[in-house]
Amino acid sequence: MLEVINDFLSGKVLIVLIVGLGSYFTIRSRFVQLRHFFHMFSVFGDSLKSSAGQLSSFQALMLSLAGRVGAGNIAGVGIAVTLGGPGAVFWMWVTALVGMSSSFFECSLGQLYKRCDSEGQYRGGPSYYIQHGLQKRWLGMIMAFLLLVTFGFAFNGLQAHAVTHSLKDAFNFDTTYSGITMAVLLGLVFVGGIKRIAKVADLLVPVKTLAYIGVTLYVIVLQIDHVPGMLMTIVKSAFGLDQAFGGLIGSAIIMGVKRGVFANEAGLGSAPNVAAVASVEHPVAQGVVQAFSVFLDTFIICTCTALLILLSGFYTPGFEGDGIALTQNSLAAVVGEWGRVFISVALSLFVFTSILYNYYLGESNLRFLIGENRKGLIAYRVLVLVLIFWGAVENLGTVFAFADITMTLLAFVNLIALFLLFKIALRVLKDYDDQRAAGIKTPVFDSSKFPDLDLDTKAWPANPQIPAVKTEAEAVAANASPAQR
Repeated sequence: MLEVINDFLSGKVLIVLIVGLGSYFTIRSRFVQLRHFFHMFSVFGDSLKSSAGQLSSFQALMLSLAGRVGAGNIAGVGIAVTLGGPGAVFWMWVTALVGMSSSFFECSLGQLYKRCDSEGQYRGGPSYYIQHGLQKRWLGMIMAFLLLVTFGFAFNGLQAHAVTHSLKDAFNFDTTYSGITMAVLLGLVFVGGIKRIAKVADLLVPVKTLAYIGVTLYVIVLQIDHVPGMLMTIVKSAFGLDQAFGGLIGSAIIMGVKRGVFANEAGLGSAPNVAAVASVEHPVAQGVVQAFSVFLDTFIICTCTALLILLSGFYTPGFEGDGIALTQNSLAAVVGEWGRVFISVALSLFVFTSILYNYYLGESNLRFLIGENRKGLIAYRVLVLVLIFWGAVENLGTVFAFADITMTLLAFVNLIALFLLFKIALRVLKDYDDQRAAGIKTPVFDSSKFPDLDLDTKAWPANPQIPAVKTEAEAVAANASPAQR
């Protein structure tokens, strides 16, 4: 029954939602993800700054990458290629392209409607913009519950299962002991709250990402002559034009969208929970940063994995096996046995930071449901650790199907909310663009311009100090030499 429901939701509903609404957001915003693409890099300079006691935009980016760059980038891509052929990679790209727009707006709205809690920390996400933007707390509670179940529980069990079985294949580690070790290490980080999680993400995310990209690029460079042909194969098989994969066009689309969403999470409503905790001058600034994380996750990391698999010679049409084994064997086929070990170590880092991210998403939404109930939060931490251990040693096929269903329901609720709030999001984007057009390098959000919105004035004060804009003559004079003056 779960498989029937899952096939309908993720095979039909999810594609229409992600690609359809993502395309709508892209067109209506005049391709915001492309217009602001190079601006994304300039925003990083300001992302390191933060207010006292608050997380910086860069830390929020590292947290979101901790979740986006996970098992989906290794196992998920392997599964997509196995079941959908090379064409699945193309549909992952399409999903990411329109997903950058969805992520841009959901993270901007997460920032816009964030709240300052009793400890002075920011909290936000889909539940908050549904409650304060649509004035429907009951729907926000449903969203919070779905996020709690999907990320806090189901995905954590799946991630733990992936890494312990990978370690068993590479090092013959007993899953029981590796599961216990993982649960203990994670528990030590959990008790430190969001700030400790952010510090660990700051350290591990750049390391795991750069190391993985470096090794996969090494393999790709070794076979650079074959890359153009393989890219052509990806495009041809996506439309059923490649004879070897002609019969997989339906599977390519379904697996490309499904695994693409699982990898980059654009539109699911997960990233806005993390994006909202950052201290930024304008909500759109964090939307710009988070859109780039989708690009990095899918166009860079997932593509590296796909090319690694397709160029290795290990993969053949009709390959049967799991995604992790396919990626491990593909790297080993090119560089030797150490490649299998590297994938296991990389996957361990990917999963560790992903679980931290998933845990925080669950905790943030549990707080939305029950408030600052300390006993409830402690019970949640214990239950998550138990599920991590359980997932490490058990077969989670049923849990995986259940997680796919709840993931689709998340996308449904979140994207409908984005659609209903889209006009507000466009107003905020226009305010940002107008300030940049006026010469303001770092736009500042003034909540007094939006009196009709239910905003937290602690998070967004009215009439903040906005940098003065030089006239053209003043700008020329400022850049002139003393002799010219």
